[in-house]
Amino acid sequence: MQELTRKLTVFRENLSAMDLLKLAGAGAVTVGAVTTATAFYLMRCIPQPLPAPVNFNSQSIVQDDGSRISGLCKDGKLVEFLFEDVRTLYEGFVSGSHASQNGRCLGWKPSPSEPFTWITYNEVLERAKNVGAGLLALGLLPQNSTHVGVYSQNRPEYVIADLALWSFSMVGVPLYDTLGPEACNHIINQADISVVICDINLKVKNLLSRHKETPSLKTIVVMEEVSKENQDTAKELNVEIIQYSKLEEKGSKQENIRLNPAKPDDICIICYTSGTTGIPKGAMLTHRGYVATAAACTQQLRAGGLNLTSKDVMISYLPLAHSYERLLHAVVFQIGGQVGFFQGDVRKLMDDIKELQPTVFPCVPRLLNRFYDKVLMGVNASAMKRWLFSIALNRKERELKRYIIRNNSLWDKIVFKSIQTALGGKVRLMTTGSAPLSAKVLTFLRCIVGCPILEGYGQTESHAISNLQLVGDYSSGNVGVPLTCCAIKLTDIPEMNYSASENKGEICIKGHNVFCGYLKDKEKTEEAIDKDGWLHTGDVGQWLETGALKIIDRKKHIFKLAQGEYIAPEKVENVCVQSPLVAQMYIHGDSLQSCLVGVVVPDPEVLPRYVQEKLGIKETYQELCRHPEVKKMILGNLVELGRKSGLTSLEIVKDIYVYPELFSVENGLLTPTFKAKRQELCTYFKPQIDAMYTKLQ
Repeated sequence: MQELTRKLTVFRENLSAMDLLKLAGAGAVTVGAVTTATAFYLMRCIPQPLPAPVNFNSQSIVQDDGSRISGLCKDGKLVEFLFEDVRTLYEGFVSGSHASQNGRCLGWKPSPSEPFTWITYNEVLERAKNVGAGLLALGLLPQNSTHVGVYSQNRPEYVIADLALWSFSMVGVPLYDTLGPEACNHIINQADISVVICDINLKVKNLLSRHKETPSLKTIVVMEEVSKENQDTAKELNVEIIQYSKLEEKGSKQENIRLNPAKPDDICIICYTSGTTGIPKGAMLTHRGYVATAAACTQQLRAGGLNLTSKDVMISYLPLAHSYERLLHAVVFQIGGQVGFFQGDVRKLMDDIKELQPTVFPCVPRLLNRFYDKVLMGVNASAMKRWLFSIALNRKERELKRYIIRNNSLWDKIVFKSIQTALGGKVRLMTTGSAPLSAKVLTFLRCIVGCPILEGYGQTESHAISNLQLVGDYSSGNVGVPLTCCAIKLTDIPEMNYSASENKGEICIKGHNVFCGYLKDKEKTEEAIDKDGWLHTGDVGQWLETGALKIIDRKKHIFKLAQGEYIAPEKVENVCVQSPLVAQMYIHGDSLQSCLVGVVVPDPEVLPRYVQEKLGIKETYQELCRHPEVKKMILGNLVELGRKSGLTSLEIVKDIYVYPELFSVENGLLTPTFKAKRQELCTYFKPQIDAMYTKLQ
């Protein structure tokens, strides 16, 4: 009996006897396993729910001024730091060195055939000191007004360069290709950048080719061996060029170098937001802001029973030029965790993940949707797989609703193990943001991965995040509770009929995570932060009955139709992309027209199978996108979905153009944070939009 009890504890599965008999008949599990698990079922030995950090039905607290703070805030006080001696990102790194006992810090693959190589926290600190000393030897001053450009993919040298700047109170300014040459030139000039650190010679060449437009640029540091072409061009332009390793060596030889670490209110990074239109703005982010945000995230995870430690490993592949990835680094480094970098090629990302076996996996919806589609393709390979997968998914979903999150159930062992192995087999936290993830996909992934998958919300201006779902909360369609470092209120938007008294309005943020303004742009700063210190996000939110926040609209991207009705296109697009046929959607309308039209990019993996099954048409993806019956089918699907989702008749699209190529950063139709560039989309598809309106008249 004791042995049986031991086995039951291992299985810890809530199965019905009938389900197990069906599985046995299908040959999915052995008779012995069925006997054991059935006995377990009869004994009612099921896993216990996780302890809730707060009441999931009362996640936020209403303040006297109508704003809300997290239910985790003690005595109504906002959290500023996690550790007394960590008030800056530099101090956070030192704290991580102590927490890990100088353990592994940064890992990378020197070549595809070699394993991950690691350096320790103290090695990173020493190298950062040398790089910083090398920059001083180039003539830079160790002060917060010194700005240094960093033009690189994620790699150890990037983190070391950041730490080098913070060791001497200097400020990093990320550059990235997808901003475009004009935007990069604007950043270099506005931020008065004289030194740029690059990873490859191609980027050096790009900078040199535009040197006439950026006369302030005097020195370029490159991480790989300097090419002769770049050496010759730099010499002609009187630009100094030096290899990164030589800069380190130069710094190591400097004598009497004293660190001048940044202070809490110092700027740590000027992160230029690409925006959907116009010239990028330089959001000035502070050490205090990042430390407070990282502390609040860590506290919230701990409250839900998820304690990150020095044993945790994060995969770094999302751009370090963006605030989201940087915040995750801050969270991991302050507790002594490890960061492993992908090889730089997204096509090899899954190989990197399998080898690195990360425990922390940051994602964006586009990647999760792709993963979801690939899993479904494998499941649909046979009727038996679909049947067994359906039962397993149903049982795991029941557990989620009892706040049980795990990856060691019987279903994980016999159904989901191969999927979990594809993610390295050790993931215990996934985060996602930047765009909404459908409830169906989120619940599906939570079941099969067997770890918390948390949606969050925030902006660059709020140091990446202001809201995060609570660990254990199985709900979807919301971005969770305010972080403990900030308060959130909703304000009226009369022109869109949103009222804060009805728990709907523009999301405004106030607290330690609000940025200190845009570089050299007082007007834009005052537009973003009002006189009382509230950051106006331009997003429209709704407080749910649980006290969680839901994003329902966008204030800035609204237009009037000819009838005078306001339309928020992103609201309509978010409904349309819930269709399994639709990968991307662009909604268009203006004050001269009485209805909406749209551009649809179908899902290239789903469309061919669906069309063959429903219409009996078997053609290539490109041919299907041109087929009138396929267009009619997609439009009908969108109209039906819009009605079911509660869209008004004016919000339902009247015609569509089916486009076979995904909107991307590369083709200029998405921002680097994967948001639609509405003006560019409007211009690009103007002929098709005009043709649709002509047809509808």
